[in-house]
Amino acid sequence: MQIERLTIPDLVLMAPKVFGDDRGFFMETFRQSEFEKLCGQYAFVQENHSLSRQGTLRGLHYQLNQPQGKLVRVTRGEVFDVAVDLRSKSSTFGQWVGVYLSEDNKQMLWVPPGFAHGFYVTSREAELQYKCTDYYAPDDEVCIHWNDPELSIEWPLRHGEPPTVSAKDAQGLSFSRAPTFS
Repeated sequence: MQIERLTIPDLVLMAPKVFGDDRGFFMETFRQSEFEKLCGQYAFVQENHSLSRQGTLRGLHYQLNQPQGKLVRVTRGEVFDVAVDLRSKSSTFGQWVGVYLSEDNKQMLWVPPGFAHGFYVTSREAELQYKCTDYYAPDDEVCIHWNDPELSIEWPLRHGEPPTVSAKDAQGLSFSRAPTFS
């Protein structure tokens, strides 16, 4: 597994070794012992799978009292995946990192607890799968508005058109009003 620590060092981009031939390919996408060496002592309790159409933006989501770490990968298509540091005592508080995850690059992004997460679909469709370190708790979920001017996330919007978002995401909080982690 190749790893890259991003500009926020707790975010880890992982690229598995892919063994391919004329039959197809094989890759190991997760090994607990290697993950713990790279990212810490986390256990995954839930895995999610979503399908979204081009131009869809989901996020920026997080849970405050039951924070989730997420190991994110794309198995079909491509997304621009974003994590925002919400740890108030972090030297990178309020900063964001965005990476392209796709079925072609087969990379995975580790987003630890204490971050908001979102993604924008750049391909015709995309299937995203992610493991979570805590269970989904809808009453604990917080959403920051995807286009918050203080964060100034550089979403690669298709033709500069606004993304398709859920009603919930359209009502996201401003970064300055969103609760953070101490």
